[in-house]
Amino acid sequence: MSEPKVLPARFPNLLVNGSEGIAVGMATKIPPHNLSEIIDATVAVIKNPDITIDKLIEYVPGPDFPTSAFIYGREEIHRAYREGRGIIQMRAKAAIDRVGRGDREKDAVVITEIPYQLNKSRLIEKIAELVHEKRLDGISEIRDESNREGIRVVIELKRDAVPQVVLNKLYKLTPLQMSFGIIMIAIVDGQPKVLNLKQILEAFIKFRREVVRRRTEFELRKANARAHILEGLNKAIDALDYIIPLIRSSRSIDEAKAWLTGNFASLAEIKTWRGAPSEQTTAEFQKNLEKFIGVLEFSDIQAQAILDLQLRRLSALERQKIIDELEAILKIIAELESILNNEQLLRQVIVDELKEIKKNFGDERRTQIIDAGIELKIEDLIADEEVAITVTNAGYIKRTPVSAYTKQHRAGKGRLGGKAKGDDFVEHLFTASTHDFLMIFTDNGQVFKIKVHEIPEGDTAARGKAIVNLVQLSGERKLVEVLPVRDFTDDVYVVMVTKKGVVKKSALSQYQHIRVNGINAINIDEGDELLNVFITDGTKQIFIATNDGMAIRFNEADARPLGRVARGVRGISLRKDDFVVTACAVSTDESERMLSISEQGFGKQTKVGTYRLQSRAGKGVINMKTTKKTGKVVAVFPVDEDSEVIIITQQAKLIRLETDKIRQTGRSAQGVTLIRMNDGDMVTSASLIDVSDSEVEGEIIIGEE
Repeated sequence: MSEPKVLPARFPNLLVNGSEGIAVGMATKIPPHNLSEIIDATVAVIKNPDITIDKLIEYVPGPDFPTSAFIYGREEIHRAYREGRGIIQMRAKAAIDRVGRGDREKDAVVITEIPYQLNKSRLIEKIAELVHEKRLDGISEIRDESNREGIRVVIELKRDAVPQVVLNKLYKLTPLQMSFGIIMIAIVDGQPKVLNLKQILEAFIKFRREVVRRRTEFELRKANARAHILEGLNKAIDALDYIIPLIRSSRSIDEAKAWLTGNFASLAEIKTWRGAPSEQTTAEFQKNLEKFIGVLEFSDIQAQAILDLQLRRLSALERQKIIDELEAILKIIAELESILNNEQLLRQVIVDELKEIKKNFGDERRTQIIDAGIELKIEDLIADEEVAITVTNAGYIKRTPVSAYTKQHRAGKGRLGGKAKGDDFVEHLFTASTHDFLMIFTDNGQVFKIKVHEIPEGDTAARGKAIVNLVQLSGERKLVEVLPVRDFTDDVYVVMVTKKGVVKKSALSQYQHIRVNGINAINIDEGDELLNVFITDGTKQIFIATNDGMAIRFNEADARPLGRVARGVRGISLRKDDFVVTACAVSTDESERMLSISEQGFGKQTKVGTYRLQSRAGKGVINMKTTKKTGKVVAVFPVDEDSEVIIITQQAKLIRLETDKIRQTGRSAQGVTLIRMNDGDMVTSASLIDVSDSEVEGEIIIGEE
């Protein structure tokens, strides 16, 4: 008795069911695939041995896991099918839904499919651990509602949670998203080999061809053996007149078998023949018997079959069955021989059997393949929301939710926007999205880049963190501007203005690739320094205001785009001891209003049309009447009736105002009080707040003049 080395599989089990194992110095991990897809690919290889792997991928787009879920990205799948190795990303099927009723209705993440080989109970435990460790916020309850129909895990969220952010964190921190390393190693001709998709299918076809050939040879041997017996029975039925007396007169079964096979050594010893014809003598009968049996030439097998023949098989009906069976056997023999003698027919047998399996057991794909890459960026884990960015004169930065600043009326007492330390004070405050970049410009014309979400969050009274700890900024350099940027495109420009009135405009795309240690944004003259930087679209007008209350307005087109390291051109001709304090871009609409704010908290609105449009490098016109009472000009920027402004003082007082409450006056007016100043305090910075995308909460405090 022999033991088979392998079993005769009828389809590529190695791919359909997958395989995983480890040995000394090697391991294999083949994912499961869809039966119908693998059979279609196998048939394609049989019909076209020169088919490419790219064409096979059209039949087999990727693994098909019994737990469904998703596969993100096709590149690694194709790599595994071409090279035999790859790492695919699996992700659970989860959706954001509303659960509960009425007032108790809330958002929830509902998980209905999980990655292959992931234990559901372990997944729930992992999520609970992360919530307990406070690494995963916004989750109020976890419920397992799974049943025989399928998996259903409900993760209820807190009312203030952002569902998409929580879902992204679940993908990032839990096995809801996991990798599956593919190593397609198999034993081929007794040796382990790394195979690609086509090589595995070719190895199976070679194996299956051998199985079908051996099976056909075995069936042919059985058919020939049966045909041999039927031929003997058929001849015996025609010679019953001699065979029946022969068997009746034999003294034993062995003797009867010997006579049937032509061994007549003991035939002369029989003196009386039972059943012999009466008209023949014993000698004549024996002579005729020897002659007749010799012509039939029964083999041992046929002789044994004749001896085993039942008498009922001698009826006419049974005799016809023997003849019919013989004819059928002969047809089968012809078919089997043609299969063995024709390679094309043998391959067609394999194809037909594969198609039969697909018809009986094939099903639809369970795992969906998504083209998008699955790698989550850190931005996917952070809500895209507006925050207030605060930068101090000493280079400390923080981000705070805009809603933390309570809206007030004009002349209110304000609130702390950041605790000053020593001579430090808040110099810049603006809003940005957590998904934006911040371009950080220094007085020597260098620029650095950092993501907004990388800035530490702090409350309204916190000082923040030193910028030198976030970017490689020298402690000797002074921070002059921080700009939020979402995309670096060619149709957007960066305009830089120096303290001595030099203007430079460059395409924003030139600053897309900023090194960790920064790059030069503008070449600065000796004794000059970069003062102000802003973004334009190329169609605006540039407005430059000086410390002594002068201002100039000219078309942006007058400043042609320059290279990244160029010096720039003159924007305004300054008086002696005067210098630029602020610059911005304004629209061509002359009804636009400019808000000017002085050191002592005075401010006024003036229509931009009252500033005569000049050519670049002019001396400008009066912007604001500066006196000892008002102090010098601190900031000037365009506003509208919906604008809000935050004003910051040297002692870190902060007030948030609606600009439509500020009086409109002429260019030479000194303005009205916007914020009451303490002795020794002065306004250091003012900034517009964009409230269109963020809802201001809290009680409105009404200040008194």
